[in-house]
Amino acid sequence: MSGHSKWATIKHKKGAADAARGKLWAKLVRNIEVAAREGGGDPGSNATLRTMIAKGKADSLPNDKIDLAIKRGTGELKADIHTEDVMYEGYAPAGVAILVDVSTDNRNRSSGDVRSTFSKNGGSIAEPGAVGWQFSRKGVVVIHKKQKASVVTEDDLMMAALDAGAEDILDNGETFELRCSATDIGNVCSALSDAGIAFDSADRPMVPNTTIELGEEDARKVLKLIDALEDLVDVNEVFANFDISDAVMAALSA
Repeated sequence: MSGHSKWATIKHKKGAADAARGKLWAKLVRNIEVAAREGGGDPGSNATLRTMIAKGKADSLPNDKIDLAIKRGTGELKADIHTEDVMYEGYAPAGVAILVDVSTDNRNRSSGDVRSTFSKNGGSIAEPGAVGWQFSRKGVVVIHKKQKASVVTEDDLMMAALDAGAEDILDNGETFELRCSATDIGNVCSALSDAGIAFDSADRPMVPNTTIELGEEDARKVLKLIDALEDLVDVNEVFANFDISDAVMAALSA
């Protein structure tokens, strides 16, 4: 997970093409719709929706797109298609466990695309339950240390978010990764905002209970598979139980 986070940060620094941003926005809109459909359109009482909105704003999703997504989710505006959420499980090279979160209007198409992508990139699809037990749903908030007018410390984060449910803080170099229970993420984000601390992203990912340290060759293969899965139109997110050292990441991004 931490390795994947580092890789995502590197790609973000390089800048996203307009097409990539359009695809990201489409996924964010879909996530907001699902959250509104499942828990209602009021962010005040729907922590998941509040989190998805915060994530959308962190990635510059326009407010009008957010409002329309909420209205489609609640049924105020009729959606053109019906989608369902599916979690596919599999293995990458080096025995890395993979979860693929999908929203689709055609399960057969999505299943075929995911299976084919695993096969073409040295991985394999797994039966339901074979991989999922290795992960736990968590709230994860990423905070950049350098803010507009200050530098955030670990103590600042704990003072701001401990009472709201913060459980752990990981130092990822230029950023902190604050973890909490999935149900507390809305409260944690609100507490950070009240304390004047901006966050880069907020999500409820499947976090691995343990990780596998990868060398350069295996890391390259695993990241190639993850990139290919993330490029599939129906895929929301990909979760994996690997870690990569800073030295290996530097070699990969050179």
